[in-house]
Amino acid sequence: MSRYLIRRILLAIPTLLLISFVLFAILSLAPGDPLSQFAANPAVPPEVRENIRRSLGLDQPWPIRYVKWVIALAHGDWGFSFGSRMPVWDLLKLRIPSTLAVVGVAYLVSLLIAIPIGIISAVKQYSLFDHVATTFAFIGFSVPTFFTGLMLIIFFSVKLQWLPFIYDSTLQVNDLNSLGQQIKQSIMPIAVLALFQTATLARFTRASLLENLPQDYVRTARAKGVAEFSVINRHAVRNSLIPVVTLIALSAPTVFSGALITEQIFRVPGIGSLLITSIQNNDIPVIMAIVFTFSVLVVVFNLIADIAYGVLDPRIRYD
Repeated sequence: MSRYLIRRILLAIPTLLLISFVLFAILSLAPGDPLSQFAANPAVPPEVRENIRRSLGLDQPWPIRYVKWVIALAHGDWGFSFGSRMPVWDLLKLRIPSTLAVVGVAYLVSLLIAIPIGIISAVKQYSLFDHVATTFAFIGFSVPTFFTGLMLIIFFSVKLQWLPFIYDSTLQVNDLNSLGQQIKQSIMPIAVLALFQTATLARFTRASLLENLPQDYVRTARAKGVAEFSVINRHAVRNSLIPVVTLIALSAPTVFSGALITEQIFRVPGIGSLLITSIQNNDIPVIMAIVFTFSVLVVVFNLIADIAYGVLDPRIRYD
């Protein structure tokens, strides 16, 4: 196992470097100027714009800037934002709590709901529960999140006026009243994201378990007199979760990247909205930090998924 982990980590380093190189090249060669807001301001003389460009290193060729970015990243320095003039890491620290409070909670809720629903639907195939769960699952991953979010806003915010539709990032939770306000403003964005994720995972879990229930090892366990609960949970479900773990591992990095559409609808100041603003302003350091971190998380969670395979199925060995 240790040799396998070392080999995967050594393989991940050049992969991440190649990803960062391609991303930096595309952002640097793309049309647009990070200092375009100064160009439209007649009060800023051209020599001042050039001094700002020189101080930010934008007067140098992009390969040199990429090498400097990699060296700075190796020392834990993410650079400075072109738009806000503050360290990139400080910007991320301001946005991460909002993203985790909405996207992270929605992801955990979907995991806790989707897997049991998928298991029960497969075990009780074609039952009333299965038909209801299948119907809601099809609705969940067929309806776009922006449509679901707008419907919730119209119904719960406009018509009933139960929930706020604008997320207040300045809210400080220090008592039960503020905690209640935080929960109320998080219900709709969490519900929108959890509905889509739950529908996808539940259908995937159901399909995977239905493939394993007719297998010989399940029939053998039943023939030996093993209790039905143990047959389902210790044998069928355990093998069925192997492809589900892959889907979970590929979806987990999106917790950091944020929900681009949902954060825009409910005005959640998370990583997703920061990424959209940075792309509009051609803020290369911020874009690089978010996308590169997402790439690192994809590699890490894929490695975690590979390790989980061996836990779920002891026959899997890593040489």
